[in-house]
Amino acid sequence: MTRSGRWAEAGLLVLSLALGLGGYALTALNRSGSSPAQLLPIAGVVVVITALVHLWVRRTAPWTDPTLLPIAVALNGIGLAMIQRLDLSYERLGEAHGFSVRQAMWTGLGVLLFCLVLLMRDYRLLRRWDRWAMAGGLVFLVLPFVPGLGTEIYGARIWIHVGPMSFQPAELTKVLLAIFFASFLVANRDNLALAGRRILGLNLPRARHLVPLLVVWGVSIAVLVLQRDLGSSLLLFGLFVVTLFVATDRPSWLIIGAALFAPAAWFAATHLTHVQQRFSAWLDAMDPEVYNAPGGSWQLVTGLFGMASGGLLGTGWGQGYPNLVTFANSDFIVASLGEELGLTGTLALLMLYLILVQRGLRTAMHLRDGFGKLLAVGLSFTIALQVFVVVGGVTRLIPLTGLTTPFLAYGGSSLIANWIILALLVRLSDAARRPVTSAPRIIDTAELPSSIRRAVLDAETAETATSAKETASAKETKAEPATGTSSASGPQASQDDQPTTIVKGARP
Repeated sequence: MTRSGRWAEAGLLVLSLALGLGGYALTALNRSGSSPAQLLPIAGVVVVITALVHLWVRRTAPWTDPTLLPIAVALNGIGLAMIQRLDLSYERLGEAHGFSVRQAMWTGLGVLLFCLVLLMRDYRLLRRWDRWAMAGGLVFLVLPFVPGLGTEIYGARIWIHVGPMSFQPAELTKVLLAIFFASFLVANRDNLALAGRRILGLNLPRARHLVPLLVVWGVSIAVLVLQRDLGSSLLLFGLFVVTLFVATDRPSWLIIGAALFAPAAWFAATHLTHVQQRFSAWLDAMDPEVYNAPGGSWQLVTGLFGMASGGLLGTGWGQGYPNLVTFANSDFIVASLGEELGLTGTLALLMLYLILVQRGLRTAMHLRDGFGKLLAVGLSFTIALQVFVVVGGVTRLIPLTGLTTPFLAYGGSSLIANWIILALLVRLSDAARRPVTSAPRIIDTAELPSSIRRAVLDAETAETATSAKETASAKETKAEPATGTSSASGPQASQDDQPTTIVKGARP
């Protein structure tokens, strides 16, 4: 008998809560010598909310992977603990603080949206809204250019202000465009997989099939040049190229994508001041002139020395000086955790991300339809790329890009987007792990050619009419004795006699 894994999820959630609440309590103990006064009320509220979310998942997605929700709860809790720890330092120094309270509010909103997304019982319905997803993603992308709404911060125009709150709409763009890319590539993967000329052992695509890639490349370059946002540009283009590669199984798409993006990145590094400063800080971080220059490498070098002081096991919660780094609770929260949790704690956090991405890719392998496979791959790759870019930037492996660490870093837009991504992965995982014998056969007509789609829908109409006639005939002959062989509805009925569900797609 296949196990749903819900009790395993409950046990893992207990460990996840212990990590977050333990970090919160240890910070206060190490800094003041006593436990925080609000520990019990806060712990009670967190436990109740987590239990309700677990019960909601148990009801709406009973077959989902039992590790997805606990990993998100653990990462979110550890991030909140570190943000609260930094608030204590900021308050003592007389600087702006209170970020942990706002992050807790954003967490509550993200969890609420997580539960609302799970109300969608069949993820295939997203294919009906693929064009709306594309339009919404592009609208969110250009919102920072609206006068009076968008604002430029530290050289990048990626924020909008609504009253006292700020928001980064590009975080929602990645979710919407992941849905559109998956739907578009499922419908066009046969054409995109056709090979043209063979050069250096690679089957390159035909020239006319490069148009979708060039369009997305143009949009990503516009983001890079106009918003001066290397991170969002890289994420948008990388998401499309990887999804395209998975849909067509053509490595040439990866090479073409890299060949297109590399010159654009070089141009930005040599002509855009904001991006040029980040490349200079990356290449010559220890140069005194670069270190002391405005927008130089001071932040990066301070974070590196902080992680070095943490060593293998870290200084301990509340016993380091991560507050010396600018934006220690957002862009450099990995460096803050690396200082107080050490290399061991940092590797443990990276292992949690690795498991989360691996479970997402495993979900893609077990799904039975192309749209679900590509959507799971796209969402998983989004998390993987963000973690790689952030950790690579903080450790000076690559230039800093301005992306945030999923679930850990301070920022409402990133937190909400990642909880939505988690909800979609939970829904996809539930469909992938659900036993075949307990689920009806599903035909997604949106993936069929036009002629076959019409035949399936006509067959459904004919089957409905035949069933109605048989029901009427059975009522007339109800009194007559049954003769002949047993029907297919008896105990010997085969598995092929299971009900078939027709999911009508948005278009042929």
